[in-house]
Amino acid sequence: MPTFSAGIIGLPNAGKSTLFNALTRGNAEVASFPFCTISPNVSQIFIPDPRLDKLVALIKPERVVPAWIEVVDVAGLIRGAHRGEGLGNEFLSRIRGVSLLVEVVRCFESSVPHPEGNIDPVRDAETIKLELIFSDLEIIERRLTRLNKLLKSKTNRTHQQRFELLTGLKKILERGDFPRLYLSRDELEMAEEEGLLSVKPLIFVANIGEESSSSLQAQKLRDFAEKERIGMVEICAQLEMELSQLGPEEEKSFREEMEVKNQNKAKLIDLIAKELELVTFFTVTGGEEVRAWAVKRGTPAVEAAGKVHSDMKRGFIRAEVLPVEQLLKIGDWKKARSEGKMRLEGRDYQVQDGDVIHFRFNV
Repeated sequence: MPTFSAGIIGLPNAGKSTLFNALTRGNAEVASFPFCTISPNVSQIFIPDPRLDKLVALIKPERVVPAWIEVVDVAGLIRGAHRGEGLGNEFLSRIRGVSLLVEVVRCFESSVPHPEGNIDPVRDAETIKLELIFSDLEIIERRLTRLNKLLKSKTNRTHQQRFELLTGLKKILERGDFPRLYLSRDELEMAEEEGLLSVKPLIFVANIGEESSSSLQAQKLRDFAEKERIGMVEICAQLEMELSQLGPEEEKSFREEMEVKNQNKAKLIDLIAKELELVTFFTVTGGEEVRAWAVKRGTPAVEAAGKVHSDMKRGFIRAEVLPVEQLLKIGDWKKARSEGKMRLEGRDYQVQDGDVIHFRFNV
C-alpha cells in the first residue's frame, strides 16, 4: 500500500524547516537565508491516539508502534518558480509525489528577511497558489496535446476520459481556482493519478511569533483560508521546535511552568490525518507488540492485511475484528472471542476506525 506523506511548502524563510523539526524532533538545518534546504529532509510523524495508550496500559507489550505519516521538507518556493526561478522546477518535482501539502505562511516579524520585503500572509498564500496553478497548467497543456494526437489516430475510451478530465481541470485552473471543490469523488481520484499539485489536499500553517502583530496577520490568513475553504492551524514553530528538543517529561514540565498549553501541533497532525481521510486499526501480537496502522477510509480488509505483511494479503482467509472500546472493556482478546464479541469478516470488509484485527491467512 502507498505511504501517506505530507510535503511542507512555503516561501523562503517562512519557517518550513523549523516546523519540520518541531513535528519530527529532527535536526534539519535552519538558517536565515533563502534556499537553506537544498536536498529534501524526510522523516516521520506519529499520529497521537489515546486508544493506543490505553491498549498499551492493558496489554503491556514489549514493543509499541504508533501509526505514522511521512513528512518531506523541501526548498522554498518563490514567485516565478513554474518558470524555473530559484529552485522552482526542482522544488515542484519533489512535491508531486506527496499525498498532501502543508503550506507554512509567515505571520511573524523578525530580522530575518522576507523575500517580498514585508509580512503579508494573504499575498504569500496567493503567490504560492498561482505558482501551483501555472505549473499544473503547463503539464495539462502538454498532456492534452499528446492525447489529442492519440485520439485523432484511434478512439480509446480511457484516453477520451483523460482528455475530458484534463480539459475540465484546465478551465477551473484558468479562472484561478483549485479544482478539489469542483470535482466528484471519481473525478478527484482520476485527477490525483495525474500527479497535479493543485488537486492535492492543502492545509495552511500560520507561523506566528510572540509579538501582537502575529495574531493580526494570522487572522488575515484565517479569513482567506475560510474563503478558500482550506483548513488552518496557528503554530509558533520556533517555540515548538525548541520544546521538541527536550525530553518528554522536561517538555511537559516546561509547558506547565510557562503555561504553554497550546496543543496546535497535535491539532495539525490530526488535521493532516483528517484531510487524507485516514482511519486507524490496531494489531496485537500476544504480549510482544501493539501496533497502530493508518489506512484510507474504505480500505478493504485484504488490503489492510497487505499493509501488515504481503503474505497476509496473498494468503488471506478472514479477519477477526473487535472494536477497540470493546477490547478495553472486556480486557482480554480470548475472553472476547469466547463471549462471541468477535466478528468474522471477509476480504471485502471495509476497515473501520478503531478496529482491532487479527488476520487469518495461509502461508
